[in-house]
Amino acid sequence: MLPCSESASRPAPCFATAADIETEKTILGIIRAARPGDAVLGEEGGQQGVGDAVRQWLVDPLCGTLNYAAGNMLVAVNVALRDGAAAVADPFSGEVFFTDGETTGVRQGGADDALLTPTPATRLVDVNLDPPFPNAPGSPAVDVLDHPEFVARFRPRVVSTSLALAWVAAGKRAARVIDGGDLSRSVHFAAGIAVCRAAGRVVTGIDGVPTGEAGRGLGPSLAGRVAACR
Repeated sequence: MLPCSESASRPAPCFATAADIETEKTILGIIRAARPGDAVLGEEGGQQGVGDAVRQWLVDPLCGTLNYAAGNMLVAVNVALRDGAAAVADPFSGEVFFTDGETTGVRQGGADDALLTPTPATRLVDVNLDPPFPNAPGSPAVDVLDHPEFVARFRPRVVSTSLALAWVAAGKRAARVIDGGDLSRSVHFAAGIAVCRAAGRVVTGIDGVPTGEAGRGLGPSLAGRVAACR
């Protein structure tokens, strides 16, 4: 385990693995080679490049660091161009969920790209119970679990990685519930949100309000509306 730098975009308690550090360096190297004038906000390295750059990349090299450190393979690599292309990769399954800003698909190995087809048919909803909970006490991510309308329609699962957002876009999950503020500019969630939207899903906060500066996390509202996938 390595302590995070002061510029890292990671909440306390904070640590990173060698995989986090090296993966971000590799991604930054690719971006720098192709787009040397672009700015980058990385989870480990913080803000880099020209502050007023027209283009900014949001990079989370290993979403699910605690999972990875414990030998759990539920992790994701997230790269997003603000208001543009994005990708969420599962490094263990080899799946890459992506969007060019308009269309979306999934790529695995040498197979042809497949379109993402979201559906709530599984009735499975992933809930992120990894603190902090900005809206505590009474975190919406916790409260929704015993809400009568939610319980009647869905079956909750607990997954602490943004890979679950890509699963919503692919139809493997009906929705994703996350406590928080505005997550649309987060290195952890921007890529998954972009892929979901490109797949045709409506993405809102847990209160049903569109994501933005006044946003409250992601997921179904407590009124029973499935906001992350409907």
